[in-house]
Amino acid sequence: MIYDVVIAGAGPVGLFLASELRLAGLSVLVLEQAEDPRSPLKCLPFGMRGLSVPTLEALYRRGLLEDVVAAQGAGTAKASAVAHWTQQLRRPGGHFAGIQFYQDNIDTSKWPFRLPSPVGTNMAVEMQSLEAVLAGNASAAGVEIRRGFGVEDFDQTNDGVIIRAGGETFRGRWLVGCDGGRSTVRKAAGFEFVGTDPEFTGYSIEVEMADPEKIHLGRHYTATGMYTYAPPGTIAMVEFDGGAFHRTQPVTLDHAQGVLRRVSGTDVTVSALRLATTWTDRAYQASTYRKGRVLLAGDAAHIHSPLGGQGLNLGIGDAMNLGWKLASTIYGDAPEGLLDSYCSERHPVGAQVLDWSRAQVGLMRPSRSSRALEAIIRDLIGTRDGATYFAERVWGVSLRYDLGASHPLVGRSAPDFELVDGRKVGDLLRAGKGLLLDFAEGTPLEVLAGSWRGRIGYVAGRARDALGLSAVLVRPDGCVAWAADGVPDLAQATEAVSRWFGDPENQADRRRLSIA
Repeated sequence: MIYDVVIAGAGPVGLFLASELRLAGLSVLVLEQAEDPRSPLKCLPFGMRGLSVPTLEALYRRGLLEDVVAAQGAGTAKASAVAHWTQQLRRPGGHFAGIQFYQDNIDTSKWPFRLPSPVGTNMAVEMQSLEAVLAGNASAAGVEIRRGFGVEDFDQTNDGVIIRAGGETFRGRWLVGCDGGRSTVRKAAGFEFVGTDPEFTGYSIEVEMADPEKIHLGRHYTATGMYTYAPPGTIAMVEFDGGAFHRTQPVTLDHAQGVLRRVSGTDVTVSALRLATTWTDRAYQASTYRKGRVLLAGDAAHIHSPLGGQGLNLGIGDAMNLGWKLASTIYGDAPEGLLDSYCSERHPVGAQVLDWSRAQVGLMRPSRSSRALEAIIRDLIGTRDGATYFAERVWGVSLRYDLGASHPLVGRSAPDFELVDGRKVGDLLRAGKGLLLDFAEGTPLEVLAGSWRGRIGYVAGRARDALGLSAVLVRPDGCVAWAADGVPDLAQATEAVSRWFGDPENQADRRRLSIA
């Protein structure tokens, strides 16, 4: 069988992308090296991840948010219990290099295009619970997932990719590497991977201590590094050794105790080591996300330190952006350059996140200059404008693609407009199609949308709050492609639709499933 798309990696990014492609009716095979998706590192406390606004919106727009919340269940309370910041009187909204900003100091009026929706600003989830929901959704949609089949190598041809994995050979029209920071797909395809080398080795450990009172609750910068302690024995710590210990040998009790003593400046005694893993601040990015019929997404395309929890969110954003564009390309009705816009839109976002990570490392260095800079950032983040700025970046509210339009909404996430009949944009996007919202009604936009029937849904009706807009074109990924404040200009609307959805006379029959 020849699959439309083969995806390497059954993590959240690969699973989400697989479902996006199935939503378009394509045949999808996911190959995963690990035979068992379960891992202690995916469970609390180490498996806790923060979901930002773009990720929560993606889940909501595909009908998955309620499932994620339900699967998390009591785990949400448990996730909060293991976080050191829950002991505070003020509710934190996030942090930058451990310097917190608070919910009550954020000016949401700075975000005029956000409307009330089921999506909050952030949510803590357990990685294993999230993966279980995404895997279940992908399987129910008809995605074939084969575990214990890590991609070994492949050959590209003019019309496809021949992939060898787990002693078998698979064929696909396209291959997408979602196989992590040490991506086999990226290496085998020869992608250039450039960036900055690590300055530290980070440790996440679960321990028992004979004298836990010797270290302090919360996050602390010291003369040699940084540590964060959440009772009874969850510790994250950083030692600036150039990343020398990362993945070079197992973390033993003696080694963990030695690092903790050096970083904390105490003689604390570790009596038992239950779980340990290492990480670094290495920050690298592929120079392009596509080579021929091979694409990259998630950690395969960009790696950085886990500071601020941006990695998972960055990868889900890649998948949401790529899915509909790759599907349109496979069907043959994509406008010129549509698939290339995946890299041109997502690469700058990845580069910005890597720099955000590097900036946090700059504040963490055990030096007088870093402590002085930390004091300045702490003052700034404590102001209302400062807290709002950092919330925009950490929560992803400020995300905007440069689509070359002057309207301030174009390139941003679509507000969750609610029509007077109760329909909301988030629900209308579940089909994975574009939307042409006509709030003025009685305009020529309905005829325009009819030319792209099957790829764009036309929605006419008054909105409870249209934000002063008369019409909005929304891409399948929820990004606003065009907006009008006054009487809609039909020529401008037609140009915008053509740019993202191609020539109406060259629309493929999207009712077909893939040819085996």
